[in-house]
Amino acid sequence: MFSSCRCSTTLPSSPLLPNLHFINRRSLLLLSTTTTTTLSLSSPLSAAPPPPPDTTITDRIFMDFSVCPTYFQNRTLGDELSQCADSEPLGRLVLGLYGNLVPLTVSNFKSMCTGSSASSYRGTLVHKLFPGQFFVAGRQGRRDKGEVKPPTDLVRNTESVDPRAFLLGHSRAGVVSLCLSENDDDDEIKLDPNYRNVEFLITTGPGPCPQLDNKNIVFGTVLEGLDVVTTIASIPTYRPGERIRQYNDLAQFLGDERAKTARAIWNKPLKTVYISDCGELKVAKPTLSPSLP
Repeated sequence: MFSSCRCSTTLPSSPLLPNLHFINRRSLLLLSTTTTTTLSLSSPLSAAPPPPPDTTITDRIFMDFSVCPTYFQNRTLGDELSQCADSEPLGRLVLGLYGNLVPLTVSNFKSMCTGSSASSYRGTLVHKLFPGQFFVAGRQGRRDKGEVKPPTDLVRNTESVDPRAFLLGHSRAGVVSLCLSENDDDDEIKLDPNYRNVEFLITTGPGPCPQLDNKNIVFGTVLEGLDVVTTIASIPTYRPGERIRQYNDLAQFLGDERAKTARAIWNKPLKTVYISDCGELKVAKPTLSPSLP
């Protein structure tokens, strides 16, 4: 009779053969650590979003608007529309300016409003009005035409070529912006080496004006007087017929300089709207709460 024997598969304990259990646990731990490290290195670092534009209101400007019903018939007013004897006041705008965002643009605008420069907006026309969009003022030219005397002592505005100055959009009514793409100043004036752009626009609503974005510098907002903006926006303008527009386009294509002269009266208010007074409002706390456009 053979005696039965039970064969054991357990490896003998030996210092040269470490426990397999320990090997498996250590391998899994090493694999897990390697995988985690690889994923951490391969995943891109999330870039922090840029800070929002600083729209803290650092300065406040007032602008009074009026209508002079006899200006175009009576040229004895000289070079000051503000001397119109029978002017009809439309009201006052209070503008908040973003001096931290675009300090040069704000400084030049303030100088034109306070009269500290050699020129001023006082007694000059609102010369263009685009219904449902915006109106334009501050065109440079002849004072006897209600235009702004070209300023010669303002700081050159390098913000006009700074991408950071174009971060804000024309998203609603009451946005105040420096005209660059919509600028209507004469070419002869722009060729002056001392030329400084001071023409500005204010959006009238009711909707946004995305065609102005990334082309004009938003530097402020209307704090008070949106009803005045609405009143100005309701004034009728000269709008040529379709056939006149087609003739003008053809003349422009052929290089006829009279086409540009003819377009100068397009979108012109049929009433003489002008800035009767303007200046800076001093407040106890000049830094007000931010007001995003």
